[in-house]
Amino acid sequence: MRRLIRLIAIGVLASLPLLAAPRDVIFISTSDCHYRELDDPRGHHNDLNHASIVEMNSITEREWPEKLGGGKIGRPRGVVVLGDVIDDGDRAQTGRNISEAQYKCFLADFGLDGTDATLKLPVFEGWGNHDGPPIGKEKCGFSFQAQLKKRNEARTAKGLISNVSPNGLHYSWDWDDVHFVQLNIYPANKQHDGLHYSPVWHDPQGSLDFLKSDLAEKVGTSGRPVVLMSHCGFDTDWWVKDDWKAAYDAAKNFNVVFYLYGHSGTGLRPWAPEGETKKWDCINDGQTEKGFFLIQITTNRLRAAMRAMAGLKSTKAPDGKTTHEWSGEWEWKWFLDKNISAPPKPAG
Repeated sequence: MRRLIRLIAIGVLASLPLLAAPRDVIFISTSDCHYRELDDPRGHHNDLNHASIVEMNSITEREWPEKLGGGKIGRPRGVVVLGDVIDDGDRAQTGRNISEAQYKCFLADFGLDGTDATLKLPVFEGWGNHDGPPIGKEKCGFSFQAQLKKRNEARTAKGLISNVSPNGLHYSWDWDDVHFVQLNIYPANKQHDGLHYSPVWHDPQGSLDFLKSDLAEKVGTSGRPVVLMSHCGFDTDWWVKDDWKAAYDAAKNFNVVFYLYGHSGTGLRPWAPEGETKKWDCINDGQTEKGFFLIQITTNRLRAAMRAMAGLKSTKAPDGKTTHEWSGEWEWKWFLDKNISAPPKPAG
């Protein structure tokens, strides 16, 4: 009899829906590192990039700004890097590959999985308009995109990402039930007809088709949160309005909670194509040499702020060399606080 009761109990429990664990996803977003070789005659800002990495590692020792409710910051899941990782994607000089030298500076700071460089968190980078042309079209013997493809293979093997495009470049993964999609330079299949602005370097290489198939396969009708990211945002004239709308239409029926991008500065903005009422929260996260965004997505709340270098001043000399002055102090700016079921509410 006891065994019968036990079997009935097991059957009842098995038929009950599983309760999802509370969502709590903290991550860091940055872009436009523009690493230069150490002896670049223009100078470099690699030391400022490095300072941002050190602060990323220390973020659990900080507290959320009071405007966002304060409290200790939990450990981030990883760092997304939204393109323009290096400054010169296909350049050689006097027999030396400048692009490769710049890329080595990136590797020394960011590494791959949080165990092999200064950064103690996994990194998820994409390419931007400075990072060089498609694989096989480089002229100087080094391909950033070939390195990205290899790193995606390594990320897949380590279980860091779960879906990669057929060309090995665009990819996605999940943290808790939040789905992240790295779309590289911008989500389109090819450069828009009629544009001739660096068509080789600015070839998006099928990222729109990847977005469509990835959301259908990995998210479906679940309604779970989606974070989209690319180098360019909805303010870049060579990623044009028709293509903006095509990207929006591809994801409009999904629960897009953020669109992250770099390229054009720093700030927060809601955006939707003309005629659409459902706007996406967009974070334009600026340059690693100035700081980074910290973002948290919980069961019912989104909050984000930029951790910025306070009082940073950059001066360009007549010879073209840039110098930087910074006190070493940090501040919070560009606040966003939003209930997941409510419109965005800027906190400052």
